[in-house]
Amino acid sequence: MASRLVLVIGDLFIPDRAPFKKLLTPGKIGQILCLGNLTDKETYDFLRQIAPDLQIVKGNFDVDAPNLALSKVVTHGSLRIGFTHGHTVIPPGDADSLLITARHMDVDVLLWGGTHKFEAYELEGKFFVNPGSATGALSTSWFPDGEEPVPSFCLMDVQGDVLVLYVYQLKTDANGVENVGVEKVSFRRNSNQGVS
Repeated sequence: MASRLVLVIGDLFIPDRAPFKKLLTPGKIGQILCLGNLTDKETYDFLRQIAPDLQIVKGNFDVDAPNLALSKVVTHGSLRIGFTHGHTVIPPGDADSLLITARHMDVDVLLWGGTHKFEAYELEGKFFVNPGSATGALSTSWFPDGEEPVPSFCLMDVQGDVLVLYVYQLKTDANGVENVGVEKVSFRRNSNQGVS
C-alpha cells in the first residue's frame, strides 16, 4: 500500500465538543482507524466524509453497533498495525497486557483507547499508541488531582518500516487560551526482527 496519512482517533463521546473539526478536511487523509466509542451517527457520517476508508472497532459504549469487531489488523508499508478500543485489556493500559495483546494479534504496532490519555512508547521492538480522546471526554480512569483530559488525536505516515506519528493536542495555557500543539514521534521496526 502506498504511503498515505492515517487518522487514529477514538473515545469521542461528546460530538458537540469537537475542537479539531477544522483540521480534519476531506482529501488529505487516506484511512481512519477509529478505536471506538463514537456513540452517534453524526460523528460516523463526519468521519466517513473525511476518508471513505473508515475502519472501526467496538468501544464499550458502542451499544448500538453490536456487529463491530473488538479488534482489527491493517498493513501499511511493511508494518502490521493492530487496533482495539482497550476495554478488553486487563488491567486497562497495562504495558505487559498490551504487549501480550500485540503478540497475540501478531502486530508491530498496537493502537488502543479507553483511557482517554495520549501515550506512545516502544516495548520489546513493538510500538504502542493511545491517541487519547478527540473531544477530551472524561474517563473512568484515574487522573491525578488537577489534571484534566486533554483532547487529542494522531496522524500516522508509514513508509516501509518507518512510522511517523503526529500527535495533535489541544492545550490550555494559564490564561485559558487554547492552542493546538503538534509533536512528532518516530518508530522504525528493527529489520533483523520479524513480527513475533
